[in-house]
Amino acid sequence: MSEPTKTKLPVPEGQSFLLRTKQMAPNEKGFVGYETIWEPVHKVVPYTTPKRP
Repeated sequence: MSEPTKTKLPVPEGQSFLLRTKQMAPNEKGFVGYETIWEPVHKVVPYTTPKRP
């Protein structure tokens, strides 16, 4: 039988409602982490002073 490979296959980018995950590069110990990116729930609009009556 052949030896199991030590390298990990790349995982495709995951996407769901308001959330994306991307696989990070392995570190010196070989740990492969995942980056989590949250999309904003609402837009932030700069405040404007209302008109006076």
